[in-house]
Formats: sequence, C-alpha cells, structure tokens
Amino acid sequence: MSQLYWQTEGTGNTDLVLLHGWGLNAEVWHCIIDRLRSHFRLHLVDLPGYGRSNGWTAMSLDRMVEVIEAHMPERAICLGWSLGGLVASQMALRYPSRVQGIINVATSPCFTAREAWPGIKPETLLSFQRELSGDFQRTVERFLALQTLGTERARQDARILKNVVLSLPMPSVEVLDGGLEILRTVDLREPMTALTLPHLRIYGYLDGLVPRKVATLLDKQWPESQSVVLEKAAHAPFISHPELFCEQLIEFKKYFQ
Repeated sequence: MSQLYWQTEGTGNTDLVLLHGWGLNAEVWHCIIDRLRSHFRLHLVDLPGYGRSNGWTAMSLDRMVEVIEAHMPERAICLGWSLGGLVASQMALRYPSRVQGIINVATSPCFTAREAWPGIKPETLLSFQRELSGDFQRTVERFLALQTLGTERARQDARILKNVVLSLPMPSVEVLDGGLEILRTVDLREPMTALTLPHLRIYGYLDGLVPRKVATLLDKQWPESQSVVLEKAAHAPFISHPELFCEQLIEFKKYFQ
C-alpha cells in the first residue's frame, strides 16, 4: 500500500503544514526549519508520488487533497508553494473546518495565462509535458532553473533545488505529467473569493512563473487576503531570502493567538 511521507517536528503550539512544488519534495524546506521550529509544529509532507511518498500514480487536485487531509492535524495553517499553493487552497475550500489559515507562496489560483490574466503560456506547459517522455530529468532541471532566474544567487539557488530533487528518488513521468496538467488546467480564482479565513500571499518581484501582477489583481479580487512582494526574490523566496520569508510567517501567526 502506498504511504504518504509525513514528518512532524518543532515545539510551537501552532500547526503549520508545508506543501512543496512540482518535481520536488519536503527537503526543499530544510533552509527554514531551524528558524521556524520554536514558533510552529511543522508538518513536512512529500506530495503523493513525490520523494518518499512513492507508489502513487498521477492524481487530480481533488484526489491529492483527499489523501493529504487524512493525515492533517485537527486545525492547521496550510502553506503551499507553487503547485502546493493550489493544494493548500483547495484544502481550505473543501475542508474549511480543518484549515485555520492559508499561506500561498509564489503561487497563482490560475497558473496558465488567459485573457487579461498573466501567467505561463499554455504552450510552454504543454511543451514541458511533451518533453517529459524524452529526457525527463533534463526537463525537470530546466523547469527548476526557471524558478531562480534574475536573483543575485540564481545559480546557487538553482543548485539547491536540483540537489533536493536528486537527494531522493525522482517522481515518475506519469506523476510529473499529472502535476503539470494541474498547473495547466486548474482555475481557483472565483472559488477562492468565498474564503473568509486568514490568508497571506507571498510573491517574488522577479518571479518568471507567477508574475507580480498576479499579486495586484488578487489584491482587488480577494480584498480580505493580504499580500507581500519580496523585492529581490524570484519563485523560491524561502531559499533566496529565508530570514525575510520566515519573518512574514511568524508575523502571520499572530492572527491565531
């Protein structure tokens, strides 16, 4: 039977579930755990089919949320980065009694560019999906490189992400393709307007995958949420600016005390 990797650590009295992005695993949070362990009880998760949560096939966003919800603490803040942001958002929509707040990091409710909506060109995501069946490791590395472009430590940060991927077994082509399909097709812009729980959105000013204009548009569409744009960060702000990133999380925790 497939097992979901779930590790809990930290001495804080607030549960924080950390959901990683496409192609990666929970090791990506290594650089911020020590900064957060005294403030939160941290739940480090490998999404189904990724890292140590092997044995799972590709699944829809709803199915992924169902698998994770079965392991959730009674009440938690869900933090989702990139693809994980869609998982955290859908978790709050489907199981509002289990989620007391959400933090979306470098994520968009709709990753694909549409009319009057900035994002990744649909053909770019389709091209990644096609390339997976050829040289999927190179395709994953190319996608990771896009996440750090423009930052002062772009090469170093890209190397950190690559090492996270290579430190554990690679997800299957099927799982990776399923993740890209979620990024290409899911649109939570309208459903998320109904959320009333505390909601923090963190962006990188230099992010090439989630344009900073998304923050401005959602400030208007989701006025109950709050946004922070980190000026010199790209798609992985917790790696490039860990101290500044953690300050935002600790400040957000005050809503629950």
